[in-house]
Amino acid sequence: MAAIFLATDNWYDLRDLANLTDAILDGADKILPFGVVYVLAALIGFVASFLIFVLPSQLYVGVYGERKIIGRMQSRYGPNRAGPFGLLQPIADAIKLLTKEALTPTKSDRVVMYIAPILFVAPAVLIFAVIPFGPRMVFADVPVSLLYFMAITSLPVISMFMAGWSANNKYSLFGAMRIVAMAISYEVPLVTALLAAVVITSNPGSNGLSLQGMVLWADDFKIWVAFVSPLAFVIYFICVSAELNRTPTDIAEAESEIVAGYLTEYSGMKWGLFYGMDIGYALGASAFAATVFLGGWTFFGLEKWVPPWMIFIGKTHLFYFLFIWTRGTLPRLRADQLMAFAWKFLLPVAIFNLLVVTTERMWWSDQDYTKGLIYLIAAVNVLLAVVIVFAWAHFMGYRPDETPTRPRLVKNAGGYVPIGSEGKQ
Repeated sequence: MAAIFLATDNWYDLRDLANLTDAILDGADKILPFGVVYVLAALIGFVASFLIFVLPSQLYVGVYGERKIIGRMQSRYGPNRAGPFGLLQPIADAIKLLTKEALTPTKSDRVVMYIAPILFVAPAVLIFAVIPFGPRMVFADVPVSLLYFMAITSLPVISMFMAGWSANNKYSLFGAMRIVAMAISYEVPLVTALLAAVVITSNPGSNGLSLQGMVLWADDFKIWVAFVSPLAFVIYFICVSAELNRTPTDIAEAESEIVAGYLTEYSGMKWGLFYGMDIGYALGASAFAATVFLGGWTFFGLEKWVPPWMIFIGKTHLFYFLFIWTRGTLPRLRADQLMAFAWKFLLPVAIFNLLVVTTERMWWSDQDYTKGLIYLIAAVNVLLAVVIVFAWAHFMGYRPDETPTRPRLVKNAGGYVPIGSEGKQ
């Protein structure tokens, strides 16, 4: 009986919510004028994804959960006043933003300053159009959905620069210029890392530029791309953290340096749109990573029993936890450190990783894509990742034996003190 139930397409089979939407749209198509059902489908998809994923994730993972987890990491409670265990804190924050006055500087470009938050919100909604939540739970399953995602996620940089420039505040302009510099610097190794994932999953019968195709590839070979190319996965996480302006790479909003970056002159709900969509983009990047690197809605056959969209949401939040972890534990990088790390370390490593993966892909194609060989490739790449990182770090001058393991006590502050020379001061 269980097997029969799993094979059905009944509307009440909640493992695939497309069953329910198909039943609603089929009935609506019979009574509504021609073409209206397509608009209704878009509205249902938007409302369903917003209520099931975006709103709960933003409020209780991105706002409440992030502050609570970081509080525990730093030996404090986090939100604990508004409601039981502080659960109403996101609601209180939203009410405060809605009622707070949105000020606009007299000398600012008012039109551009008003448009910037709107342009910042729109791409955050559009990126979820190509994210597959399940076998049929994707609004636009286009063959080049990966390119679509990368193109849409490049638009927020423009709105950030608009926000910084329009405020007529030099601090805001400096923060906006840092955003543009970071985006350009980290976009190059990020795309190079994603090329490695595309090369791996572009096999006969699968399209490496389709996000749904990449999920089906992982399900077919029973392995995640994160294991096949761990360097690509790590590079993606670091680069997307910088592009999202997340700690420890949030130099555009370094309060101790430039007040609050491009948001200096924003307040009220105009600031709230930027803040809320920052979390939205982080969730979008996490959903993208879960799709490309973590097998999407599949989990080695478990999706036959557990709703695939629940598996996908779990993986998305697991990746988002990495953002929370780094924000709560790592110190902020300096601007020069951040830029040098992108161009001098991440980019060469990403290029070499692409060279390795391309060579392996050519050898694998000569072996007719034997499924067992992908596990050998994964094992080799895990070892190579460690070797490449340590070899390039050593080439760049990193010496672990010269790194201090305890505070150095000196009598006179004279800058850098070599190890072993403390007693000579």
